[in-house]
Amino acid sequence: MGSYWSVVNSYRCEDFAGYMIEISNRYSRVAEYLENEVGFKKWSRCHYLGLRYNITTTNMVESLNSMLANARDFPYVALLNVIQEKMSKWWNNRWIIAMDLTTPLTPSQESQLRPCFVQSNGRHTSQLNPVTYHVKGGELEGVVDIFNKTCTCKEFDIDKLPCVHAVAATHHAQVSVYSLVSPYYTKEYYVLAYDETIYLVGSQSQ
Repeated sequence: MGSYWSVVNSYRCEDFAGYMIEISNRYSRVAEYLENEVGFKKWSRCHYLGLRYNITTTNMVESLNSMLANARDFPYVALLNVIQEKMSKWWNNRWIIAMDLTTPLTPSQESQLRPCFVQSNGRHTSQLNPVTYHVKGGELEGVVDIFNKTCTCKEFDIDKLPCVHAVAATHHAQVSVYSLVSPYYTKEYYVLAYDETIYLVGSQSQ
């Protein structure tokens, strides 16, 4: 399974190809199925054509399965009531969390970005032109475009969150790393996402 998740989460197609060779050598029929019947674009991070950010699944049904484990056998109307009540509770809790944030980004993005500040220390950064920087050091070098918000490691391109190379480039350029983050990760958008209220529906007699 290690090779499978490595190939799923690969940001660069070069890395993806290497992991696929490992899978093909061990499970040739699985590799053939994933390539020819499923297609890379449906499950591979680096081949996906849209903006997936850091999400590796689009199956909302599976995400709700655990929530509805004890309510699956309920009558239809009762099941809908459970879903509505759960969503209303989650919505309100997340709005409270969003309003109480003291950081520019959502908690998960702050946690993901924090190690990049540490790892960017000691990286050698060279400016190639007004917006492009070459960052050396670590396992992989990167060429960062802070205007188009891209990096050759592809993490910045796909996640829309600065990678370690982009963080190092912002230090050299003396710009805020938060200016390169997708607005969808900010506190402002987090609050707006849960700004509406999900009201519970009463009985027909009401």
